[in-house]
Amino acid sequence: MAAAIAGQGGARVLVIDHAPKPGKKILISGGGRCNFTNTGCEPANFLSENPHFAKSALNRYTQWDFLALIEAHGIAWHEKTLGQLFCDGSARAVVAMLLEECAKGGVEIRLETAIGEIGHGDGLFRVAGAVAPALVIATGGPSIPKMGATGVAYDIARRFGLAVVPPRPALVPLTLSETERLELSGVAVPAVAEAGGARFAEAALFTHRGLSGPAVLQVSSYWRPGEAVVLELLADAGRLLREARARMPRAGLKAALAEHLPNRLAEALAARIGIARELGNTPDAELDRAAGMLGALTFHPTGTEGYAKAEVTAGGIATDALSSKTMEARAVSGLYAIGEAVDVTGWLGGYNFQWAWSSGWAAGVALAERAAR
Repeated sequence: MAAAIAGQGGARVLVIDHAPKPGKKILISGGGRCNFTNTGCEPANFLSENPHFAKSALNRYTQWDFLALIEAHGIAWHEKTLGQLFCDGSARAVVAMLLEECAKGGVEIRLETAIGEIGHGDGLFRVAGAVAPALVIATGGPSIPKMGATGVAYDIARRFGLAVVPPRPALVPLTLSETERLELSGVAVPAVAEAGGARFAEAALFTHRGLSGPAVLQVSSYWRPGEAVVLELLADAGRLLREARARMPRAGLKAALAEHLPNRLAEALAARIGIARELGNTPDAELDRAAGMLGALTFHPTGTEGYAKAEVTAGGIATDALSSKTMEARAVSGLYAIGEAVDVTGWLGGYNFQWAWSSGWAAGVALAERAAR
């Protein structure tokens, strides 16, 4: 995006990519259909040590601007839940669109090219045999290393004296100890997950290693080691259990739970709660205790499944070092950083792509203006 906007604005642009094909992460996103943005995208959907940093780029190049670009290229799309927009066909259409936009600006793309050492002097950057007055760090974060992702953005930033907020896996499954793990691999249930002061109502998934699913992935970005993760499985569990006791006094807790939860989960929760008697003989105090667990099932994750399973990386190049309007480093003229490399992390559902488009656009405009001077 940065290259296309800069090139179309008159700058001479070279994209250096170590991968054999461009846009590899785009191609695997959204199950191969690319969740390219979200209709509800706004700055509040992003994490950063400076929560105001993303406002300028997101407000100047919005989800509607990118959607207009999608439609201008004739790419069919559809909306899923919670404002998530996907291609009807393949994510390859988005990559082809971006390459076409680059071609309009005369952008040169060199694939399978190692970055190597970066030189800097006399106002010029030297990378892989190329020389230019501006350099854009658009290398993402270390999430999904099997795709070739690395932390090279942070190495480059430190090379030029820019601070880096410690990176960590985000939008990532959480692991549990054997004592807390429920043997329910593959069972999903609507839930409200809470961690680090954030709450998300989506599906939670029990895995052989711990917890996943959209609700858990969302709060994983806010969770820190040592903190608890709480799942609300039944919002009004007390009322539901009392109604079940009145309707089927001879039934056990499992039967009451199975009316609202998957059978395997109902069985596991009934065993964990430990009410052996029939509902009709269960006093209010015991039902209240059960309701409390169902409304706030608490886990203490041992960690995450790491960068290999993380959709994005939180942390990154500190925003204090960058202009929120141009994405240029304040202390190094001509050095820019955009996208996931920067300490701006979006929610699950197309937000991180929108940050890529918006921050890339902001840098591209600035580069075009630089070239025109």
